[in-house]
Amino acid sequence: MNQTTNAILMIRPVAFRMNEQTAVNNYYQKVLDGLLPATVNAKAQHEFDAFVSQLRAVGVQVIVVEDTTDTDTPDSIFPNNWISFHENGDVVLYPMFAENRRLERREDILDVLEDEGFVVNEIMDYTSAETEGFFLEGTGSIVLDRENGKAYCALSPRADEELFIEFCEDFEYTPVIFEAFQTVENERKPIYHTNVMMCIGDTFAVICADCIDDKKERKMVLDSLRGDEKEIILITEAQLNNFAGNMLEVIGANERRYLVMSASAYQSLTKKQITQLEEHLTILKANLDTIEACGGGSARCMMAEIFLPKTTV
Repeated sequence: MNQTTNAILMIRPVAFRMNEQTAVNNYYQKVLDGLLPATVNAKAQHEFDAFVSQLRAVGVQVIVVEDTTDTDTPDSIFPNNWISFHENGDVVLYPMFAENRRLERREDILDVLEDEGFVVNEIMDYTSAETEGFFLEGTGSIVLDRENGKAYCALSPRADEELFIEFCEDFEYTPVIFEAFQTVENERKPIYHTNVMMCIGDTFAVICADCIDDKKERKMVLDSLRGDEKEIILITEAQLNNFAGNMLEVIGANERRYLVMSASAYQSLTKKQITQLEEHLTILKANLDTIEACGGGSARCMMAEIFLPKTTV
C-alpha cells in the first residue's frame, strides 16, 4: 500500500469559530477576543483559500467542498476526523466525541468524489458506537503507516482502545497503542489526537516522544518506527504546542513529495530539524494562525487523504 497520495479532500468553512463542545479536551483552542464571528470566519476562509492555492500550485489534486449553513458545524474544516478513504475502495465513517461534529458527515461528498472519477465500493460505519459513548476520530486518532501495515493510536476520550482494535482487525493493521500527555496548567492531561504529536512519512517520522510518559511505551513506539527504517525526527512539547507534529506528506506534480505544515509549525523547528526533513522532501508551509487558534487543529487536520481507486475509461 502507498503511504502518500496526490489527492486531498478539503471542506471550505462557512461558520468557523471556536467549538465549545470540543474545547473541553482540546487544550489548543482559544477565543479570539474582540473579533466578531463573521470576522473569524472570513479570516479562516482567507487562510483556507490561500492554503488550497498553495497545494494546487505544486500539483496536488485538491477537491474542495463548501460547508453548508444548514447545520451548526464550526469544525467542518477538519474532515479527516469523520471520514477516511482507502485503496480498496472502502470509505470509513467514524464516531465523533462532540455532538455538533457528527453533523459534519455528509453523503453528498461521496457523490462529489465519484463525479471526480473515484470509486467507492463499501462504507464501513463505526458511528453506532456514539450511542454507547465510544469514539474514534479518524486519522486524528489513528496515524497510519500504510506501507508497513501499522496503526498508531494514543488513547484518549476521543480514541477508544476496543474500537481502535476493531478497526485494525477490519483493515488488517497491527495496532501500536500507547498513552500521550501534555502539560496543561502544571497537570499532565491526555493529548486529544495522535496526529498532534506524530506524523509518519514515507521514509521518516516526526514525533514528540516526550509526550509518552511511560518509558516502556515510549521505547516500544520508537522501536516500531526504527524497525521500519524511518528516520526519527524528535520534536519538543513546545514545538508540539505550535502544531509541529501536525504535518502530512503529499505528492505533487512529477511525483515530487511535500511535507505540508503551518507557518507556526515551521517557525518552531530548529535549523537542524528543517535540514533533516529537507533531506527527505520539500517543505510547504501555510499561514493558518486563525484556524489553529480557534479550531485547535492545523494543516494535517484540514486534509482528508483520498486513496480510492480511479475509474478506468
